[in-house]
Amino acid sequence: MNQNRLASALLCMLVLSSCSLAPTYKKPETPVPAEYKGANGMWKKAVPSDRLTRGDWWELYNDALLDNLVGQLDAANADLAAAVAHFDKATAYAAEARSFLFPTVTAGLLNTRNKQSLHRVHRAAVSNGGGQLNVYGNNNIGLAANYEVDLWGRVHNLVAAGEAGEQAAALDLESVRLSLRAELADDYLALRSLDAQASLLEDQVSAYNKALTLTQNRFKGGIDSALDVSLAKSQLDTAKAKLADVAASRALYEHAIATLVGIPATAFSIKPVVVDMHLPEIPIGVPSTLLQRRPDVAAAERRMVEANDKIGIARAAFFPTIMLGAGAGYESVYQPSWISAPNLYWTIGPSALLTIFDGGLRQAMVDKARASFNLAGAQYRSTVLQAFQEVEDNLSLLNELSRESVALRAAVTDTKRTLDLAMNRYKEGAVNYLEVVTAQTAAQQAQLDELNLRKRRLQASVNLIRALGGGWSSDSMKNSDMTSK
Repeated sequence: MNQNRLASALLCMLVLSSCSLAPTYKKPETPVPAEYKGANGMWKKAVPSDRLTRGDWWELYNDALLDNLVGQLDAANADLAAAVAHFDKATAYAAEARSFLFPTVTAGLLNTRNKQSLHRVHRAAVSNGGGQLNVYGNNNIGLAANYEVDLWGRVHNLVAAGEAGEQAAALDLESVRLSLRAELADDYLALRSLDAQASLLEDQVSAYNKALTLTQNRFKGGIDSALDVSLAKSQLDTAKAKLADVAASRALYEHAIATLVGIPATAFSIKPVVVDMHLPEIPIGVPSTLLQRRPDVAAAERRMVEANDKIGIARAAFFPTIMLGAGAGYESVYQPSWISAPNLYWTIGPSALLTIFDGGLRQAMVDKARASFNLAGAQYRSTVLQAFQEVEDNLSLLNELSRESVALRAAVTDTKRTLDLAMNRYKEGAVNYLEVVTAQTAAQQAQLDELNLRKRRLQASVNLIRALGGGWSSDSMKNSDMTSK
């Protein structure tokens, strides 16, 4: 009868082990606009076939060297390796939590020689073969098993929190990878822009050299003054100084790229080449998809799940911990025939442990868990708002820079025409060289501004792709069994 009662009690415990003291989790509702304000009809909505959703977004720039550099970054970047290690740590923690779903089985072996104290309390003297020897052996071998009956959902919530933390770490890894790739693309585009500026300045240095020779010859012929020669030389020296400044800036970008791809800056170089970088057409989608496209947003939501489960873990401390234990083995003071039926022992049964008084420790732990949940919720909302701001910022920037490029292109054409007119008038003796210098300065600045604007548009496109989540999608999380509750 007692055995039937024990079996019934154990069955009830196992049935109740599905209970959970964690609050019912609800994914936070966030206000999502119907469309981006900065779109202004200039951007197309993404569809499933759009290339951006496939992940390799840097290929939109059609540059083989950039593709190769991204591959090197993925293989050797130190910050990315640190993020991978952080993910591995979270994975190990989740596996550790899942181990509590199973019983713990231990094995033990004891073989000792012992001497008891002559003044031991209740010591029995050896007489007529009774009592205990002063010196005796103790030989024990056995197995023990313990299993926590999860009546209050502590183990269940511990596992759920570990898995949510693992998912958040995986998403953090995606965020780091996206950020590093975007930084690499940004630096590479800036470097190529400087190559274009250097090429322009080299052409101008060559032209200014010819202009200086012209003024010197005219000065020798008594046509120009020494002032004209001085102005021509000053213009040439200024162009050379700008060229040196561009070279210095390029070196810094090259060093930054070297670090990103895991190569010492001393052993890394990129050959200067003028590349007509492709400004991609970016499918921006609709705002409602942003929450599924940004790994940092998804990570923030997973941390809310983790914090919610930890509330259940903290609340379970108010209830007794129920353990099922069992053990069996052989024990004897004599080694001969040690492992034999008469020396067999076994034990089985449940145990319960409940903390009666802790000075408010458990309540403080619950309060801390709730505060952590509220903190995770606030961070999630902040991440969402920041995501929408970044998209709007870069959409607005690209829109305005596009309009600026039209005006600046016209300015470049106008200043080139002005320079040609000024040079012709100078050669005809109608004006002095100051007018040519003025026209040269305006033409040079307009062309440099156009190249710089081109760089800003390319970098803004990279930042827009990063703001949209790159090629990552929540489908990646679903395929990895990372689904919301």
